[in-house]
Amino acid sequence: MQPVRIGMIGVGQIGKMHLQQYARIPGAQVVAAADINETELQRVAAEFQIPYTTTDFRKLLERDDIDAVDVCLHNNLHAPVTIEALQAGKHVYCEKPMAGAYVDALAMYEAAQRTGKKLSIQLATLFSKETKAAKRLIDGGYLGKLYHARSTGFRRRGRPYVDGYGTASFVQKAVAAGGALYDMGVYHIAQVLYLLGLPSVERISGKVYQETDMDARRREISGYDVEELGMGFVKCADGITIDIIEAWAAHLDGFEGSYILGSKGGVRLQPFGYFTTLADMDMNATFDLNSADWRWHQLHEDVDAYDSPQHHWIAALQGRVPLLPTAEIALTTMLISEGIYLSDQLGREVTADEVRQASQSTAIKL
Repeated sequence: MQPVRIGMIGVGQIGKMHLQQYARIPGAQVVAAADINETELQRVAAEFQIPYTTTDFRKLLERDDIDAVDVCLHNNLHAPVTIEALQAGKHVYCEKPMAGAYVDALAMYEAAQRTGKKLSIQLATLFSKETKAAKRLIDGGYLGKLYHARSTGFRRRGRPYVDGYGTASFVQKAVAAGGALYDMGVYHIAQVLYLLGLPSVERISGKVYQETDMDARRREISGYDVEELGMGFVKCADGITIDIIEAWAAHLDGFEGSYILGSKGGVRLQPFGYFTTLADMDMNATFDLNSADWRWHQLHEDVDAYDSPQHHWIAALQGRVPLLPTAEIALTTMLISEGIYLSDQLGREVTADEVRQASQSTAIKL
Protein backbone atom coordinates (compact mmCIF):
# COMPACT_ATOMS: atom_id res chain seq x y z
CA MET A 1 0.00 0.00 0.00
CA GLN A 2 1.34 3.41 -1.00
CA PRO A 3 2.44 5.70 1.86
CA VAL A 4 0.46 8.88 2.53
CA ARG A 5 2.76 11.87 1.98
CA ILE A 6 2.12 14.58 4.53
CA GLY A 7 3.04 18.24 4.75
CA MET A 8 3.07 19.78 8.24
CA ILE A 9 1.97 23.39 8.64
CA GLY A 10 3.11 24.44 12.09
CA VAL A 11 5.74 22.62 14.16
CA GLY A 12 5.09 24.16 17.56
CA GLN A 13 3.96 22.34 20.69
CA ILE A 14 1.00 20.55 19.06
CA GLY A 15 2.77 20.03 15.75
CA LYS A 16 5.55 18.11 17.50
CA MET A 17 2.95 15.86 19.14
CA HIS A 18 1.47 15.12 15.73
CA LEU A 19 4.91 14.35 14.30
CA GLN A 20 5.61 11.91 17.13
CA GLN A 21 2.37 10.13 16.36
CA TYR A 22 3.05 9.94 12.62
CA ALA A 23 6.39 8.32 13.41
CA ARG A 24 4.45 5.43 14.97
CA ILE A 25 2.05 4.93 12.04
CA PRO A 26 3.05 2.64 9.16
CA GLY A 27 2.19 4.31 5.89
CA ALA A 28 2.56 7.89 7.15
CA GLN A 29 5.43 9.78 5.56
CA VAL A 30 6.08 13.41 6.50
CA VAL A 31 7.82 14.90 3.46
CA ALA A 32 7.59 18.65 4.12
CA ALA A 33 7.05 21.17 6.92
CA ALA A 34 6.35 24.89 7.14
CA ASP A 35 6.67 27.29 10.06
CA ILE A 36 7.51 30.99 10.42
CA ASN A 37 10.07 30.15 13.13
CA GLU A 38 12.89 29.02 10.86
CA THR A 39 15.29 28.09 13.65
CA GLU A 40 12.80 25.77 15.32
CA LEU A 41 11.65 24.48 11.92
CA GLN A 42 15.17 23.36 11.05
CA ARG A 43 15.65 21.74 14.45
CA VAL A 44 12.38 19.80 14.16
CA ALA A 45 13.10 18.84 10.55
CA ALA A 46 16.43 17.36 11.60
CA GLU A 47 14.84 15.46 14.51
CA PHE A 48 12.10 13.93 12.36
CA GLN A 49 14.10 13.69 9.11
CA ILE A 50 11.79 15.94 7.10
CA PRO A 51 13.46 16.61 3.72
CA TYR A 52 11.77 19.88 2.70
CA THR A 53 11.15 22.98 4.81
CA THR A 54 9.86 26.48 4.13
CA THR A 55 8.72 29.50 6.09
CA ASP A 56 5.94 30.10 3.54
CA PHE A 57 3.12 27.57 3.80
CA ARG A 58 1.94 28.46 0.28
CA LYS A 59 5.19 27.09 -1.16
CA LEU A 60 4.48 23.83 0.62
CA LEU A 61 0.99 23.75 -0.93
CA GLU A 62 2.49 24.17 -4.41
CA ARG A 63 4.34 20.85 -4.16
CA ASP A 64 2.93 17.88 -6.06
CA ASP A 65 4.56 15.29 -3.78
CA ILE A 66 2.13 15.99 -0.92
CA ASP A 67 -1.18 14.14 -0.55
CA ALA A 68 -2.41 15.80 2.64
CA VAL A 69 -1.50 18.57 5.05
CA ASP A 70 -1.73 18.71 8.82
CA VAL A 71 -2.65 22.17 10.13
CA CYS A 72 -1.25 22.81 13.63
CA LEU A 73 -1.69 26.55 14.08
CA HIS A 74 -3.55 28.83 16.46
CA ASN A 75 -7.34 28.65 16.26
CA ASN A 76 -7.94 31.80 14.23
CA LEU A 77 -5.49 30.58 11.57
CA HIS A 78 -7.22 27.23 11.02
CA ALA A 79 -9.81 28.46 8.52
CA PRO A 80 -7.65 30.53 6.14
CA VAL A 81 -4.87 27.94 5.92
CA THR A 82 -7.23 24.95 5.67
CA ILE A 83 -9.29 26.57 2.93
CA GLU A 84 -6.20 27.44 0.89
CA ALA A 85 -4.93 23.88 1.30
CA LEU A 86 -8.23 22.37 0.15
CA GLN A 87 -8.31 24.70 -2.83
CA ALA A 88 -4.75 23.62 -3.64
CA GLY A 89 -5.99 20.05 -3.95
CA LYS A 90 -4.77 18.72 -0.62
CA HIS A 91 -6.69 16.69 1.93
CA VAL A 92 -6.58 18.39 5.35
CA TYR A 93 -6.24 17.17 8.91
CA CYS A 94 -6.69 20.10 11.30
CA GLU A 95 -6.09 20.47 15.01
CA LYS A 96 -9.10 21.22 17.22
CA PRO A 97 -11.11 23.37 17.63
CA MET A 98 -12.20 23.51 14.02
CA ALA A 99 -11.84 27.31 13.91
CA GLY A 100 -12.29 30.43 16.02
CA ALA A 101 -15.91 31.00 14.95
CA TYR A 102 -18.77 28.91 13.63
CA VAL A 103 -18.90 30.85 10.36
CA ASP A 104 -15.21 30.10 9.74
CA ALA A 105 -15.67 26.42 10.52
CA LEU A 106 -18.62 26.33 8.13
CA ALA A 107 -16.46 27.89 5.41
CA MET A 108 -13.91 25.09 5.96
CA TYR A 109 -16.59 22.42 5.73
CA GLU A 110 -18.09 23.94 2.59
CA ALA A 111 -14.65 24.22 0.97
CA ALA A 112 -14.10 20.51 1.55
CA GLN A 113 -17.48 19.70 0.03
CA ARG A 114 -16.82 21.99 -2.92
CA THR A 115 -13.34 20.63 -3.69
CA GLY A 116 -14.15 16.99 -2.99
CA LYS A 117 -11.20 16.72 -0.61
CA LYS A 118 -11.26 15.05 2.78
CA LEU A 119 -11.31 17.21 5.91
CA SER A 120 -10.82 15.72 9.36
CA ILE A 121 -10.56 17.46 12.73
CA GLN A 122 -8.46 16.12 15.61
CA LEU A 123 -11.00 14.75 18.08
CA ALA A 124 -9.02 12.29 20.20
CA THR A 125 -11.91 11.36 22.51
CA LEU A 126 -13.74 9.65 19.65
CA PHE A 127 -10.96 7.04 19.61
CA SER A 128 -10.70 6.31 23.33
CA LYS A 129 -11.41 2.82 24.63
CA GLU A 130 -14.30 4.26 26.63
CA THR A 131 -15.94 5.77 23.55
CA LYS A 132 -15.54 2.53 21.60
CA ALA A 133 -17.09 0.51 24.42
CA ALA A 134 -19.98 2.94 24.81
CA LYS A 135 -20.60 2.86 21.05
CA ARG A 136 -20.78 -0.95 21.11
CA LEU A 137 -23.31 -0.88 23.93
CA ILE A 138 -25.40 1.79 22.19
CA ASP A 139 -25.28 0.04 18.81
CA GLY A 140 -26.21 -3.24 20.53
CA GLY A 141 -29.35 -1.67 21.92
CA TYR A 142 -28.27 -1.93 25.56
CA LEU A 143 -29.15 1.70 26.30
CA GLY A 144 -32.45 1.74 24.45
CA LYS A 145 -33.67 5.14 23.31
CA LEU A 146 -31.08 7.83 24.04
CA TYR A 147 -32.46 11.02 25.54
CA HIS A 148 -29.85 12.91 27.59
CA ALA A 149 -26.07 13.35 27.89
CA ARG A 150 -23.72 15.24 30.15
CA SER A 151 -20.42 16.65 28.86
CA THR A 152 -17.90 17.44 31.58
CA GLY A 153 -14.26 18.41 31.78
CA PHE A 154 -12.32 19.38 34.89
CA ARG A 155 -9.05 21.02 35.80
CA ARG A 156 -8.46 22.30 39.32
CA ARG A 157 -5.95 24.95 38.20
CA GLY A 158 -5.10 24.30 34.58
CA ARG A 159 -5.45 27.59 32.73
CA PRO A 160 -2.76 27.87 30.08
CA TYR A 161 0.13 30.22 30.77
CA VAL A 162 -1.27 31.89 33.91
CA ASP A 163 -1.14 28.55 35.75
CA GLY A 164 2.22 27.62 34.23
CA TYR A 165 1.39 25.52 31.15
CA GLY A 166 1.52 26.63 27.51
CA THR A 167 1.85 30.06 25.99
CA ALA A 168 -0.06 33.33 26.34
CA SER A 169 -1.73 32.84 22.94
CA PHE A 170 -4.02 30.20 24.50
CA VAL A 171 -5.72 32.86 26.65
CA GLN A 172 -6.13 35.65 24.09
CA LYS A 173 -9.41 35.92 22.17
CA ALA A 174 -7.62 37.54 19.23
CA VAL A 175 -5.68 34.31 18.71
CA ALA A 176 -7.58 31.50 20.46
CA ALA A 177 -11.15 32.93 20.21
CA GLY A 178 -12.20 31.14 23.40
CA GLY A 179 -11.00 29.53 26.61
CA ALA A 180 -12.01 26.29 28.35
CA LEU A 181 -14.84 25.53 25.90
CA TYR A 182 -12.61 25.81 22.83
CA ASP A 183 -9.54 24.20 24.38
CA MET A 184 -10.87 21.11 26.18
CA GLY A 185 -14.65 21.40 25.94
CA VAL A 186 -14.54 20.51 22.25
CA TYR A 187 -13.26 17.02 23.16
CA HIS A 188 -16.04 16.24 25.60
CA ILE A 189 -18.88 17.86 23.65
CA ALA A 190 -17.77 16.06 20.47
CA GLN A 191 -17.61 12.76 22.33
CA VAL A 192 -21.24 12.90 23.50
CA LEU A 193 -22.45 14.25 20.15
CA TYR A 194 -20.85 11.27 18.42
CA LEU A 195 -22.40 8.78 20.84
CA LEU A 196 -25.82 10.43 20.53
CA GLY A 197 -25.65 10.07 16.75
CA LEU A 198 -25.00 13.77 16.07
CA PRO A 199 -28.50 15.12 16.81
CA SER A 200 -29.63 18.39 15.23
CA VAL A 201 -29.15 21.29 17.65
CA GLU A 202 -32.21 23.52 18.13
CA ARG A 203 -31.71 25.78 21.19
CA ILE A 204 -28.81 26.70 23.48
CA SER A 205 -28.46 28.50 26.80
CA GLY A 206 -25.30 29.07 28.78
CA LYS A 207 -23.01 31.12 30.98
CA VAL A 208 -19.24 31.63 31.10
CA TYR A 209 -17.09 32.72 34.02
CA GLN A 210 -13.65 33.99 34.97
CA GLU A 211 -13.75 34.37 38.74
CA THR A 212 -10.84 32.61 40.44
CA ASP A 213 -7.55 34.33 41.19
CA MET A 214 -4.48 34.00 39.03
CA ASP A 215 -0.90 35.21 38.97
CA ALA A 216 -1.23 38.99 38.57
CA ARG A 217 1.93 39.41 36.52
CA ARG A 218 1.07 36.69 34.04
CA ARG A 219 -2.49 37.95 33.76
CA GLU A 220 -1.21 41.40 32.79
CA ILE A 221 1.43 40.34 30.28
CA SER A 222 -0.79 37.67 28.70
CA GLY A 223 -3.82 39.90 28.16
CA TYR A 224 -6.00 37.08 29.52
CA ASP A 225 -9.57 37.64 28.23
CA VAL A 226 -11.22 34.20 27.86
CA GLU A 227 -13.37 32.01 30.12
CA GLU A 228 -12.10 29.54 32.71
CA LEU A 229 -15.53 27.93 33.14
CA GLY A 230 -18.26 27.34 30.58
CA MET A 231 -21.72 25.94 31.26
CA GLY A 232 -24.52 25.16 28.84
CA PHE A 233 -27.78 23.40 28.19
CA VAL A 234 -28.62 22.24 24.67
CA LYS A 235 -31.99 21.15 23.29
CA CYS A 236 -31.79 18.95 20.21
CA ALA A 237 -34.24 17.31 17.83
CA ASP A 238 -36.24 14.28 19.00
CA GLY A 239 -36.26 15.52 22.60
CA ILE A 240 -32.55 14.90 23.18
CA THR A 241 -30.79 17.23 25.64
CA ILE A 242 -27.17 17.84 26.63
CA ASP A 243 -25.84 19.68 29.65
CA ILE A 244 -22.27 20.95 29.67
CA ILE A 245 -19.75 22.04 32.29
CA GLU A 246 -16.12 22.61 31.33
CA ALA A 247 -13.53 24.04 33.71
CA TRP A 248 -9.95 25.17 33.35
CA ALA A 249 -10.10 26.16 37.01
CA ALA A 250 -12.60 25.44 39.80
CA HIS A 251 -12.39 25.10 43.58
CA LEU A 252 -13.48 21.45 43.68
CA ASP A 253 -11.85 18.04 43.73
CA GLY A 254 -13.44 17.07 40.40
CA PHE A 255 -16.64 16.64 38.39
CA GLU A 256 -18.32 13.35 37.64
CA GLY A 257 -17.46 12.04 34.20
CA SER A 258 -19.50 12.55 31.04
CA TYR A 259 -22.39 10.15 30.58
CA ILE A 260 -25.18 9.04 28.23
CA LEU A 261 -28.68 8.14 29.43
CA GLY A 262 -31.08 5.81 27.63
CA SER A 263 -34.42 4.20 28.34
CA LYS A 264 -32.82 0.80 29.07
CA GLY A 265 -29.44 1.77 30.48
CA GLY A 266 -26.76 4.38 30.88
CA VAL A 267 -23.00 4.66 30.48
CA ARG A 268 -20.54 6.84 32.33
CA LEU A 269 -17.38 7.45 30.35
CA GLN A 270 -14.93 8.35 33.15
CA PRO A 271 -14.60 6.08 35.02
CA PHE A 272 -16.30 3.74 32.59
CA GLY A 273 -19.43 1.94 33.78
CA TYR A 274 -22.71 0.56 32.49
CA PHE A 275 -25.90 0.86 34.54
CA THR A 276 -29.18 -0.95 33.97
CA THR A 277 -31.94 -2.99 35.61
CA LEU A 278 -31.68 -6.77 35.34
CA ALA A 279 -34.29 -9.17 36.76
CA ASP A 280 -35.80 -6.23 38.64
CA MET A 281 -32.44 -5.49 40.25
CA ASP A 282 -30.29 -2.40 39.75
CA MET A 283 -26.99 -3.39 38.18
CA ASN A 284 -23.75 -1.42 38.03
CA ALA A 285 -21.27 -3.06 35.66
CA THR A 286 -17.60 -2.54 34.90
CA PHE A 287 -15.59 -3.90 31.97
CA ASP A 288 -12.01 -4.91 31.29
CA LEU A 289 -11.50 -2.48 28.41
CA ASN A 290 -7.82 -3.30 27.99
CA SER A 291 -8.40 -7.01 27.40
CA ALA A 292 -11.33 -6.27 25.10
CA ASP A 293 -9.23 -3.85 23.07
CA TRP A 294 -6.42 -6.40 22.77
CA ARG A 295 -8.83 -9.15 21.67
CA TRP A 296 -10.50 -6.94 19.06
CA HIS A 297 -7.09 -6.17 17.59
CA GLN A 298 -6.34 -9.89 17.26
CA LEU A 299 -9.70 -10.97 15.84
CA HIS A 300 -10.83 -8.19 13.52
CA GLU A 301 -9.36 -6.37 10.53
CA ASP A 302 -8.52 -2.66 10.51
CA VAL A 303 -9.06 -2.19 14.27
CA ASP A 304 -5.77 -0.26 14.30
CA ALA A 305 -7.46 2.31 12.05
CA TYR A 306 -9.25 3.56 15.18
CA ASP A 307 -6.27 3.63 17.55
CA SER A 308 -5.98 7.42 17.35
CA PRO A 309 -7.28 10.29 15.20
CA GLN A 310 -4.12 10.18 13.09
CA HIS A 311 -4.20 6.40 12.67
CA HIS A 312 -7.76 6.86 11.43
CA TRP A 313 -6.82 9.75 9.13
CA ILE A 314 -4.08 7.76 7.42
CA ALA A 315 -6.24 4.65 7.13
CA ALA A 316 -9.07 6.68 5.58
CA LEU A 317 -6.72 8.27 3.04
CA GLN A 318 -5.44 4.78 2.16
CA GLY A 319 -9.02 3.68 1.54
CA ARG A 320 -8.98 1.08 4.32
CA VAL A 321 -11.93 2.57 6.27
CA PRO A 322 -14.52 5.30 5.71
CA LEU A 323 -13.67 8.61 7.36
CA LEU A 324 -15.66 9.31 10.53
CA PRO A 325 -17.63 12.59 10.27
CA THR A 326 -15.23 14.53 12.49
CA ALA A 327 -15.72 17.72 10.48
CA GLU A 328 -19.50 17.59 10.94
CA ILE A 329 -19.12 16.79 14.65
CA ALA A 330 -16.55 19.57 15.14
CA LEU A 331 -18.79 22.02 13.28
CA THR A 332 -21.65 21.20 15.65
CA THR A 333 -19.39 21.67 18.69
CA MET A 334 -18.58 25.12 17.30
CA LEU A 335 -22.29 25.89 17.02
CA ILE A 336 -22.87 24.85 20.62
CA SER A 337 -19.85 26.69 22.05
CA GLU A 338 -20.65 29.87 20.17
CA GLY A 339 -24.27 29.48 21.27
CA ILE A 340 -23.14 29.43 24.91
CA TYR A 341 -21.16 32.63 24.36
CA LEU A 342 -24.11 34.32 22.62
CA SER A 343 -26.55 33.20 25.30
CA ASP A 344 -24.24 34.61 27.97
CA GLN A 345 -24.02 37.94 26.12
CA LEU A 346 -27.78 38.24 25.58
CA GLY A 347 -28.83 36.78 28.93
CA ARG A 348 -31.30 34.32 27.38
CA GLU A 349 -31.69 31.10 25.47
CA VAL A 350 -30.82 31.36 21.75
CA THR A 351 -31.82 29.32 18.73
CA ALA A 352 -29.32 27.57 16.51
CA ASP A 353 -30.35 29.85 13.66
CA GLU A 354 -29.64 32.92 15.80
CA VAL A 355 -26.13 31.60 16.42
CA ARG A 356 -25.55 31.00 12.73
CA GLN A 357 -26.77 34.49 11.83
CA ALA A 358 -24.77 36.21 14.59
CA SER A 359 -21.50 34.37 13.98
CA GLN A 360 -18.72 36.68 12.84
CA SER A 361 -15.41 35.61 11.40
CA THR A 362 -12.38 35.74 13.69
CA ALA A 363 -10.04 34.37 11.02
CA ILE A 364 -6.73 36.15 10.69
CA LYS A 365 -6.16 37.44 7.17
CA LEU A 366 -2.93 36.14 5.68
